[in-house]
Amino acid sequence: MGIHSDKWIRKMAKEHGMIEPFAEAQVRQSADGRRAISYGVSSYGYDLRVSDEFKVFTNVFSTVVDPKAFDDKSFVDIKTDVCIVPPNSFALARSIEYFRIPRHVLTICLGKSTYARCGIIVNVTPFEPEWEGHVTLEISNTTPLPAKIYANEGLAQVLFLEAEEVCEISYADRGGKYMKQTGITIPRM
Repeated sequence: MGIHSDKWIRKMAKEHGMIEPFAEAQVRQSADGRRAISYGVSSYGYDLRVSDEFKVFTNVFSTVVDPKAFDDKSFVDIKTDVCIVPPNSFALARSIEYFRIPRHVLTICLGKSTYARCGIIVNVTPFEPEWEGHVTLEISNTTPLPAKIYANEGLAQVLFLEAEEVCEISYADRGGKYMKQTGITIPRM
């Protein structure tokens, strides 16, 4: 298994629609010319952007977070350019980019160091072979202070690993429950 370079990522995005929309270079400015947390192709990965849709967890209704019986009252929906994640709390978001992972590829997604240095942890599970959709992003604020997350800017980096042989059963073959997700997707059973 090997990791792929910027050249391979550009080729797969252009020829196979692996990432849409696709930024083929590192972008460090917002549309209005202000500094932004970078996104786009890097040396050996792709820095995805977070959309302006967030589900911020709250304890207002005293619910329990249960992956087998997820209660919509455990979060509030927010659409904003800057999301404030409360201290020691959590939010869900989604990527702007839609991914189509080839059958011979697995990805690992890690939070960007700019956020990590602020106590923000981004947790995303691997994108399995032949999975496609918007990425649901888990954002944890580990600090005792409110934390800002900037929509339409970089949040996490995706690394693409190519297998030496193609998998026998892909995510699509299994009919994975998060296949072709388009919004922030809460746990499914």
